[in-house]
Amino acid sequence: MSAVSQSTHSEQPAILSIDNIYLLIGFLVLFLVVKTLQDKQHPKRLTTALFWMLFGNVFLFGDLSISLIGETLTYQWVGVSVIAIALLAGMGKVSMGTYYTPSEEELDKSAQMIGNKLFIPAVLIPVITVICTLFLGGINLGGTYLFDQNHLTLASLTLACGGALLVAWKFTSGSPIQAIGESRRLVDSIGWAAILPQMLAMLGGVFIVANTGTAIQDIVTLFISPDNRFMLVVLYCVGMALFTMVMGNAFAAFPVMTAGIAVPFLIQGHGASPAPLVAIGMYSGYCGTLMTPMAANFNIIPAALLDLKDKYQVIKVQIPTAIALLIINIFLMYGVIFND
Repeated sequence: MSAVSQSTHSEQPAILSIDNIYLLIGFLVLFLVVKTLQDKQHPKRLTTALFWMLFGNVFLFGDLSISLIGETLTYQWVGVSVIAIALLAGMGKVSMGTYYTPSEEELDKSAQMIGNKLFIPAVLIPVITVICTLFLGGINLGGTYLFDQNHLTLASLTLACGGALLVAWKFTSGSPIQAIGESRRLVDSIGWAAILPQMLAMLGGVFIVANTGTAIQDIVTLFISPDNRFMLVVLYCVGMALFTMVMGNAFAAFPVMTAGIAVPFLIQGHGASPAPLVAIGMYSGYCGTLMTPMAANFNIIPAALLDLKDKYQVIKVQIPTAIALLIINIFLMYGVIFND
């Protein structure tokens, strides 16, 4: 272990650095591209492969293009890739291919053999991530850290996924190629929605740079009196939920809505306590997460994993709970954030 300051940490190399993680993601996506091109029965083989190739090239060649071509062209190339990805998805050029489907007998036999051990790899991922983040983050091997000190949780998550994959191979007697091949089936079943979290996170950054929060503040003053505390609370909570539904990510909605409503009107205008205000505000955003297909990793991926006929079934089941929680959040926020 090394007791080095955070500033020194950021200058130290790491085995599981964010750059190496990006390369790993890029190679995995490249494998999907190769397997898609090999699928001769795929109805949209070339355009689906192009879709994933454009997505993976950002991870593989982003830094390389900066050093060889120039920083400006790098941004332009990434922008063109994003536009092309959106066009391919919007035109319906991304679809599922053909995959090996085990018989009912094979599935029953596998279920009896593995049993509840199937859940162990899934449980290991958060457990290993938390342990590495809290207790093993400072491991230093000859001046090289094991984990990227600036992206400790992400590096720990990468190691956790690798460990869970090894355990899954042991339980199923499968192979690495089989595991990655199954990832193609899963990703194809989700489709373009699989990359929504990354795209929406980028969009959130665009909104912040564009001072969207200031624009929201100006709009609020047109329709609601700054002295009306309750309506400001309602607008903040409902706005967090709605903007999260649009963005698919409460973290992307949070800085915009907080800068536009919470800070100028509730904190500065009415002296609201910041800590409970932003905590309940984020919770309100999560209510929106439960009600939107844009939150693909929460709502669309589970439907694909469970082989549901209706890919929106998860959302439909969650809507009553989400609305009830949102109403509770409004009254809870109004009751606890004000000091007078």
